[in-house]
Amino acid sequence: MKLHLGCGKRYIPGFIHVDTVKFPHVDYVQDIRALPQFEDKSVELIYACQTLTYFDREEIAEVLREWLRVLAQGGTLRLSLINFETIVRLYNTGMPLESFLGWLYGKWSDGESGFIYKKTTFDFTSATKVLREAGFSDIELWDWRKTEHSSVDDYSQAYFPHMDKEHGILVNLNIQARRPIE
Repeated sequence: MKLHLGCGKRYIPGFIHVDTVKFPHVDYVQDIRALPQFEDKSVELIYACQTLTYFDREEIAEVLREWLRVLAQGGTLRLSLINFETIVRLYNTGMPLESFLGWLYGKWSDGESGFIYKKTTFDFTSATKVLREAGFSDIELWDWRKTEHSSVDDYSQAYFPHMDKEHGILVNLNIQARRPIE
């Protein structure tokens, strides 16, 4: 079983889709912080692109432990997060702060009458720390070109300048971790 958490409008064949907004492909319309319908150690892969940053920094460890609960031994959590190091590098080249407001704060409809906003950001060191604290191991970067969802153009493939996937700067931090084998 493979989960696509916070999938939004993106559909990946072969995945179970979970989001707070009802799109035709969403299998479960719910908050992704808790996954009670999935049994312990029942999922081989969780993919969450641009979702973890919508949680408060203080609650992320709890969210990650819940996702760890449903992962099978050796299962993979694949995240794509805005990379704060990239934002700083681009800002230091002279790009105006306004260029980064969407990346940092995001604003998405909650599917009802309000909006959700991003609440935190990461670099590789801070993401590694929270993943380890939640119980994950084998933390490493991943290449979107080498995944089963590489044909789905999402933020894991976001570059500056936009769509310059050959010469541009990858905006996101694509990081994955595994549930240790006990």
